[in-house]
Amino acid sequence: MMNNKFQLLQTLNQQIKANKHIIGVAAGSGLTAKYAEQGGADFILALSSGRFRQMGVSSLAGFTACTNSNQMVMEFAFKEVLPTLKKIPTIFGLFATDPTIDMKAYIRQIKASGFAGINNYPTVGLIDGQFREGLESQGISFAKEVEAIQFANELDLVTVAFVFNETQAINMLKAGADIICVHLGLTVGGILGAKQIQSLQSAKKLAVDIFHACDKVNPNVIKMVYGGPVNRPIDVQFMYDGTEIDGYIGGSVFERIPAEQIIFNITKSFKETYDVKYETYIQKIMAGFSNKEDYVEFIKDYISTHYMDEITLNDLASILNLSRPYLSSLFKTEVGIPFTQYLIDFRLNRAIEIMREKRLPLSTVAEMVGYPDYAQFSKIFKKRIGVSPTMFTFR
Repeated sequence: MMNNKFQLLQTLNQQIKANKHIIGVAAGSGLTAKYAEQGGADFILALSSGRFRQMGVSSLAGFTACTNSNQMVMEFAFKEVLPTLKKIPTIFGLFATDPTIDMKAYIRQIKASGFAGINNYPTVGLIDGQFREGLESQGISFAKEVEAIQFANELDLVTVAFVFNETQAINMLKAGADIICVHLGLTVGGILGAKQIQSLQSAKKLAVDIFHACDKVNPNVIKMVYGGPVNRPIDVQFMYDGTEIDGYIGGSVFERIPAEQIIFNITKSFKETYDVKYETYIQKIMAGFSNKEDYVEFIKDYISTHYMDEITLNDLASILNLSRPYLSSLFKTEVGIPFTQYLIDFRLNRAIEIMREKRLPLSTVAEMVGYPDYAQFSKIFKKRIGVSPTMFTFR
């Protein structure tokens, strides 16, 4: 496992120079950490909110007095995460403002326990109003988190700093933070996700403004974003486009939301079908496609996953080892419409969903659904929907 700060940062920067964005996963269990590493994650954040997610509780529980955050992280991460990971480092989510600990002594303990660095979480940056004022009057402030980052830096620990505005980012940089991560708020989506969030566009502007301020202090700092409305690969790509953002850190998107969906659907399938049907389905997947419906379902699933990319029937025919004319005829016969029409309809329906959910430039919406040429998107949209994308947004 890589715990050497210089080697870790060198590895991350090499990926960035090779135009590869880096990924951090906020995990609450060894299981999540194990498969995140296998999936290509560059580091793990061990956070108390991650543990609460594993308990079926909202991440906000990490901000309540129901447990000792630092103790919780130390217990599960030391027993589950550190022994599980083979190559990538674990960053300790430190509740730096805990008034019951000697912060410097605790950070030394974190290093001695085998963690590669710290992250300021839970953070008072997610708290505002009178409660925030009350906390700060007692010395429980963001400045304490900056102090923790500075001391960890002096101990040659990797430091991942969550920030919420330009001033906090600059203070963290002066303290020696290695990674500045703009925290965009609680992650939306799923059963336990946040309901009130900012738009993707406003989130991107906030991140760009903060990182612009960072460049004046240390243009080489690693820049990442976390949470808020960014909860799908296409959202992350939107944040990357036209910016110098180097990577993304996610918690719920890697841990809670997939678990909610998969466990719900698997449980439902067992409830509604006999075991023999489930076993037959698994055997069919293992044996490969056995009938026409399997090929059609594969194409539909592929489109639902890759609609934002260039998709051709030639490519799909190659993947399925079938001739293009046969696949085209098969799809039209089974679905009732040609492949191209199905793809266009899927993309336009997704575009309409995005237009209704999020306030984004129409050219951006076009790119998000696979049309880098806005003029083409507008022409197709008007032909199918009856009005231009601009007129549709005003309806």
